[in-house]
Amino acid sequence: MSNTRQQVPSNIYWRRRLAVLGGLVVLVVVVVLIIVRPGFGVPATPEPEPEIAVEVIKPPDCLPSQIELVAKTDQSSYGAGENPQLWLGVTNTSSLECTLGVGTDQQRYVVTSGDDRIWASDDCQTDSVPYDITLGPGETQETTALAWDRTRSTTETCEAERPVMPGGGASYHLGVSLGAVSSEETKQFLLN
Repeated sequence: MSNTRQQVPSNIYWRRRLAVLGGLVVLVVVVVLIIVRPGFGVPATPEPEPEIAVEVIKPPDCLPSQIELVAKTDQSSYGAGENPQLWLGVTNTSSLECTLGVGTDQQRYVVTSGDDRIWASDDCQTDSVPYDITLGPGETQETTALAWDRTRSTTETCEAERPVMPGGGASYHLGVSLGAVSSEETKQFLLN
């Protein structure tokens, strides 16, 4: 037996080497494709969901018979130089939810003494803001307080100096309204 090796021609040698190399490349590509799984890592563009129209149902407007207004002050008696703080409370006395305009375009505060109308919040009001609230059954809400400067007002005295009302234990009453609805009772307070 002879130990001599036959020499392979160089063109066959390189063909075999390229075939082995090509096989390795194919094997690496197959392994990579199995691991990566193309198409699974990229999220598909989702189909847009159909929009559902939601109709917001606004509760009906409060009827005058559904609401109760209460005139409020921060004190029942004021010392010299103290300005009364005035506001109103509104309660839905019905068993149904309703919507009510409570903006400064609807609020009115009137101070009287006996039959004498002393001051009204809308005498010299320059701007007003509408604002609606929803009141649940039996719910009460209150407005923000405003100060009365203890003067007499009319629509003609907006730019003039207004007379200051007397103290010394003088009795005054506050009445409030929202639009056409007024408080049934007034709130009494004293100026000292």
